[in-house]
Amino acid sequence: MTRLKAVPRCVCLTGPTACGKTEIALALAERLPVEIVSMDSAMVYRGLDIGTAKPSASVREQVPHHLVDIVEPNDAYSAGRFARDAAAAVRAIAARGRLPLLVGGTLLYLRALREGLANLPRADAALRDELDAQARELGWPALHARLQRVDPAAAARIAPTDRQRIQRALEVHALTGRPLSQLQGTVAEDDRLEIATVALVPEDRAALARRIERRFDAMVDLGFVAEVQNLRARGDLTKELPALRAVGYRQIWGHLEGAYDWQEARRRALVATRQLAKRQLTWLRGDRVSERWPAEASGLAATFLDRVERFLAR
Repeated sequence: MTRLKAVPRCVCLTGPTACGKTEIALALAERLPVEIVSMDSAMVYRGLDIGTAKPSASVREQVPHHLVDIVEPNDAYSAGRFARDAAAAVRAIAARGRLPLLVGGTLLYLRALREGLANLPRADAALRDELDAQARELGWPALHARLQRVDPAAAARIAPTDRQRIQRALEVHALTGRPLSQLQGTVAEDDRLEIATVALVPEDRAALARRIERRFDAMVDLGFVAEVQNLRARGDLTKELPALRAVGYRQIWGHLEGAYDWQEARRRALVATRQLAKRQLTWLRGDRVSERWPAEASGLAATFLDRVERFLAR
């Protein structure tokens, strides 16, 4: 008789930026043998520490973290690579008899882990240059409108100002003649996971905006500007790299280049972070798999512990 391969189980804690995911994850680690798998597209990069709210060395000594500091900021890291790396990490953690806990707000990564990604065509430099030229003339919202015509499902998930993802979706359609949304793959047998997902969803947007502001100012006090200065001093990075598009980094980089003063840099960084949170909340509203919990509810850590224990006891 053929034996079915056991599918590892893991828990995912997600939600928009600055909603309190880290605090709850670390509280869970005090009660259960947890190893955290970061689901954050910026924490993978070495040298991006303060502005990504990366866990400190002491925290990582107490609670093992995976997929943190694994690539240089001039390297590329994709959702497909994350799905493979995360699945491997979850299997290894489960094999040690510990609980894999995915934590982060990069929801494209979550979708890739759940659904898989197709074997998509490589980037085409000439086509990207052409799309960039069209965007300079017409604006990215106009290209987003084009994407709505050829791939409405992808357009619904992508903000009209999200240059990178609009460009990629149009590029894939031009190269394959098929919508990117139809080219989503299936998860390979060896990468299949059972994922219980809890999303913290702030109901008070004004309170979230205040929290974003306080966190940004605290990062600045910790040396965020000096961190970006050090990245610029390397000489091999530009603000156009995916790593440096992380909220806060690009705006501070522009300030250091002399494009605008500090108050304008701070304003732009806060606006970009609020827009990120809005996109994350929009994605979560359309997600029928995750359990959505009010982020402001009292006793969330205890509630989350109870939810995880019930999942593990099934």
